[in-house]
Amino acid sequence: MNDKVLIVGSVAYDTIETAVGKVERALGGAATYSSVAASYYCTPCMVAVVGEDFHDGHIEYFTGCGIDLCGLQRTEGKTFQWVGKYHDDMIGRETLDTQLNVFEKFDPVLPDELKKLKYVFLANIHPGLQKRVLEQVEDPEFVLCDTMDLWINTAKEELLELLPQVDVLVINDEEVRMLTGDYNIYRAARKLIDMGVKRGMVVKRGEHGSTLVTKDEIGFAPAFPIIELVDPTGAGDSFAGAVIGYLADAGEVNTKTLRSSLIQGAAVASFTVEGFGVERLLQIDRKDIDGRIKALCELMIVE
Repeated sequence: MNDKVLIVGSVAYDTIETAVGKVERALGGAATYSSVAASYYCTPCMVAVVGEDFHDGHIEYFTGCGIDLCGLQRTEGKTFQWVGKYHDDMIGRETLDTQLNVFEKFDPVLPDELKKLKYVFLANIHPGLQKRVLEQVEDPEFVLCDTMDLWINTAKEELLELLPQVDVLVINDEEVRMLTGDYNIYRAARKLIDMGVKRGMVVKRGEHGSTLVTKDEIGFAPAFPIIELVDPTGAGDSFAGAVIGYLADAGEVNTKTLRSSLIQGAAVASFTVEGFGVERLLQIDRKDIDGRIKALCELMIVE
């Protein structure tokens, strides 16, 4: 068992509007969602940056979750802010405003005690920053990496150069097609493995669950059916945080634990979308997660 995992990404204040309602300056960001999710399995060590306006109460949220903040930088200026509005189908969304603020000059310098951590999650940030992190980590056993369409469009070469240092790449179905030019996600995932990804791909498919693709195997995990969807923001980050947290807790990465981690991710992400920001994640415990996993398994039809 590894009791700590390194998570590097963004912390933000989000203003979000959905068909259900609107919330302003909700605590968000990839590092936030993934760290809170991972905290149910191990101790996340967050590396991120916030501004002078970052509320002390939100620092207390993090520490209350058992998140190690030795890598959290607090600098002059304002915290990264994002404003978005979801379409009524809760799938498409429109970004109304993005203010990078202190995140624009984020330099992820790792404290010495974090350089030796064996499990690493590179949350959704520029691939150049992800590479900067891996240059500082001494000998990681497992690197999980997330990305998005923005980096595929603006930093594709840097992303491709990063792949040989990544054990598993997390990407959604639209992005894997975009990155490879192949409409078939299984072929597309295998192409990325051939291009350097060490162990495999996790393809996120929204309400249709997720798919694990390795050189030799394909696995699936369904999504938990949500009747009252409130806010999809952060679901993918929560999913990935649970995956890396579970794997670190297991202390071993193989086909069995990778498959199991997808179920854990599906369960945790299903709580995220039931509230705005991380509010719902902060209301649950490991028993709730285990209960949802049990319910998820019971929903599967096996003859």
